[in-house]
Amino acid sequence: MNPIDRRGALRAGAAAALAGALTTACGGTTPRPAAAPVAAPAPRRLPGQPAEITHGPRDRPVVALTFHGQGDPALARTLLGQAEKAGARVTVLAVGSWLDQHPDLARRVLDGGHDLGNHTQRHIDVNAMTETEALAEIEACATRLRRLTGSIGTWFRPSRTQHAAPAVLRAAHRAGYPHVLSYDVDSLDFTSPGATAVVRNVTGSVRAGSVVSLHFGYPDTAAALPLLLADLDRRGLRAVTTTELLT
Repeated sequence: MNPIDRRGALRAGAAAALAGALTTACGGTTPRPAAAPVAAPAPRRLPGQPAEITHGPRDRPVVALTFHGQGDPALARTLLGQAEKAGARVTVLAVGSWLDQHPDLARRVLDGGHDLGNHTQRHIDVNAMTETEALAEIEACATRLRRLTGSIGTWFRPSRTQHAAPAVLRAAHRAGYPHVLSYDVDSLDFTSPGATAVVRNVTGSVRAGSVVSLHFGYPDTAAALPLLLADLDRRGLRAVTTTELLT
């Protein structure tokens, strides 16, 4: 190659490099950063609903299956997958210490279209605490939820009790939760009675508007859920999030 041709080739190479740089600068081929996850829904006050909610309206064929969120993460994923396969959506009340160990599960719940809420930081008897102590427990879990999802969660459920003491109701309100979520149907799955008994405990008293208490972390619950969802379907009842149940 003579000197003139060599200079021409160098100029062509430089022009191509410059064109590539301009294309990149204009966003032609450079991958864009992934969008930040959308913040989870926040608690909201529901007109006409009491401070402690035990069930929803009885005139719509829907129920809320609510899960105390702790235990084996593999079982949690199994239960979420079972619900989604059946077209159901659930509510998960997560324990803060559980989220510390398995932070990815917060987003897994939300990505599945489910509700996510607060079940205290350490899952101890919140009714036995002073209001100040209860507030600290609730806010500690709320901090985890906010860090992981951008929200303190949609609901708060007291730990180790079906109904909140007045001090816990006040503490929950101070922490940003207008309502405390209780339930009217207890599956008793935490006693490990067998899948058949779990289904029977629910179907024996469930009706339109019911809020059902279930738990992650128990194999009987995972064995029971497909049977329970099928039974609800036969009764014409659909499992929805607590938010949908009440709104």
